Amino acid sequence: MAVELRQVKFGSGTPDLLITGGVHGDEFEPIQAITRLIDVFGHRSDRLNGRLTLVPCVNEAAFLRGHRCADDGLDLARTCPGNPNGSITKQTAWALSSLIRSADYYIDLHTGGTEFSLYPLAGYVLHADRNILEQQRSMAQAFNLPVIWGTAANLQGRSLSVARDAGVPAIYCEYLGSATCSLDGVDAYVEGCMNVMANLGMIERRVTESKIQHIVEDDRPESGHLQVCNPSPVTGYFEPSVQLGQKIEVGQPLGTVYDLQSGKPHSLSAEHDGIVLMLRTFPRVRRGETVGVVLGCENDTARDAAGE
Repeated sequence: MAVELRQVKFGSGTPDLLITGGVHGDEFEPIQAITRLIDVFGHRSDRLNGRLTLVPCVNEAAFLRGHRCADDGLDLARTCPGNPNGSITKQTAWALSSLIRSADYYIDLHTGGTEFSLYPLAGYVLHADRNILEQQRSMAQAFNLPVIWGTAANLQGRSLSVARDAGVPAIYCEYLGSATCSLDGVDAYVEGCMNVMANLGMIERRVTESKIQHIVEDDRPESGHLQVCNPSPVTGYFEPSVQLGQKIEVGQPLGTVYDLQSGKPHSLSAEHDGIVLMLRTFPRVRRGETVGVVLGCENDTARDAAGE
């Protein structure tokens, strides 16, 4: 039997906004936030303009395993648009892609899962269609997280690549991780989704004070591929030297990997100035896996926290 995503719909007509969580089975704030949104709009759907489709946990097979991926080992965020006759992840990707294509707007909520923590951000691809790009910029700013990050549109297999090809304005968000469920993250996701809904004219909502610290757009190929940055030279134990969100300069140590076999330390340093956007919090690291990501802020167009 083909995979059917558990979804809850409110309202009708346009705009039609899709919000998903649990694309990876070890990311918990999105699931809790969307569950809370279901409760909110279960009591106020009469004040909703348009249609809201909520999917708390896209990848139930992975969630039940407590892992990023289901038992076929495929990453759902690399498998879209999927195959209705394939493995469990390919079927799930197919069902998700079908939902995305039917929407007018899309928000995909994520975290760093069990191995990483991410500084809160709202991201989008640098879409070739100027109108779609501007809508995505507006959605990301409305979501109101500290970092806004526009990245290359060439990456494939993602939920946002399906949206890109379908001409659906879309953003994704990241908030912490480390195999926990931050209540601050849940609150921020609920607030952010409702901010975007207000931005789209779906609900009436007071504009909140901006929390945006950095707006960075980077059109270099693979610029949004977090997992290829700062790879470990050996398999071993990672000990960080920095904290999430910290400003860092080129050459400054990110941390040290201690070789599992020899115990020899290998220091990894920042290749450019910026802020620590992602940091490995699960100490075991395999050779070639990332220990973290530094977001270069050379093209930063927002004021930082000091108001500069």
